[in-house]
Amino acid sequence: MAISGRFFYLALAALVPIIVLPGAMTWLLALAVLTVVLLLDLMLAASPRHVALRRALPSGVRLGEQSTAVLRLANESAKTLRAQVKDGWQPSAGASNALQRTTIRPGERAALSVALQPSRRGDLLTHHVTIRSFGPLGMAARQRSIPAPGLLRVLPPFHSKRHLPSKLRKLRELDGRAAVQIRGAGTEFDSLRDYVRGDDVRSIDWRATARRQDVVVRTWRPERDRRVVIVLDTSRTSAARIDDETALDTGIEASLLLAVLAERGGDRVSLVAYDRRVRAKVSSTGKGNMLNAMVQGLAPLEPELIELNASAIAGQVRDVTAHRALVVLVTSLDAGAAEEGLIPLASTLAQKHVVVVAAVRDPAVDVARLDRSTTASTYRAAAAEHALNRRAAITAVLKQAGVEVVDAPPQELPPQLADMYIRLKAAGRL
Repeated sequence: MAISGRFFYLALAALVPIIVLPGAMTWLLALAVLTVVLLLDLMLAASPRHVALRRALPSGVRLGEQSTAVLRLANESAKTLRAQVKDGWQPSAGASNALQRTTIRPGERAALSVALQPSRRGDLLTHHVTIRSFGPLGMAARQRSIPAPGLLRVLPPFHSKRHLPSKLRKLRELDGRAAVQIRGAGTEFDSLRDYVRGDDVRSIDWRATARRQDVVVRTWRPERDRRVVIVLDTSRTSAARIDDETALDTGIEASLLLAVLAERGGDRVSLVAYDRRVRAKVSSTGKGNMLNAMVQGLAPLEPELIELNASAIAGQVRDVTAHRALVVLVTSLDAGAAEEGLIPLASTLAQKHVVVVAAVRDPAVDVARLDRSTTASTYRAAAAEHALNRRAAITAVLKQAGVEVVDAPPQELPPQLADMYIRLKAAGRL
């Protein structure tokens, strides 16, 4: 049972005769009137137990976009339902009108639309709907929470998609060059042309030269249908918040842009989200829309507050492919994690694969390094300088082992990682 504000005002009005005619009989009469009104209103209220409820939800919505959840109610009682209905979404779902009023006659139905504006990625849950059924006087209400579980999957926003057209143009320009000389086996033959000074003599086609009596060289284009393996770190370091989002969210943005670009470039892409076990695994070798499969698989990911098992990542890469591939490690360059796990792992993988380490850098550290206006800021600047020097040292060690490193702020990491892929493609290293 619930009491409304109307009953409170009625109780205040009942104080008037008590003040004018004080006495026990006046008190008893006022209490009797209030009790009768309360009980009568409750008796005339429709029972929430006789309300049938059905929920309709969209299959998914991108973070930052609006969606609508629909509650369909059917009044199966013989009384008119005058109700307040509250949908029990968690706060991050952003339900702006979760509490609504409705009136449903006996045997009729009504639909309530709840506007949702999610504020975080992942699976958002609601477990019940609370119905408060008032009587015709609006003094008191019957209340019941009806189980109505619902799940709304909030997908990654993929803001970096805006960089895709420009990166695809670069990739098409790369594939369309008239003469791209790439050393090494495994590249695709493009065409024959006359030898010019500066060409690699190993590109000379001697049979064509003998037929034409002019020196002819082969030209090559970057090989397609290569393997790209993206390993997304979901361990404790991915929980760091940079520019109002976690490092994991930035890693997801970079992974999505690279995966779509590589697939459009004709390569086979696999993504593994890993810490101590596989959290998600998506591959473009299967049928269907790879981008949709990736956003669906990455949407529920949350940083796990455990240490990364770096020694097992090489095995995860072997499970994906036994051949040479581009392996992109989206992880952290923090000193402790890198020195203990990342550097040995990347060095081992670089013996067989082309390895790229992609890490997000906090721009606040660069700002703090330059501020020496006060004593406290000077100490912060010293700490920032130390952190950046350690980061630079780790980057130097990785590059000495033949590993490419992309270290950039959140907004710049996805396009810079895509540019690295295009450069490797142009150099024939894939």
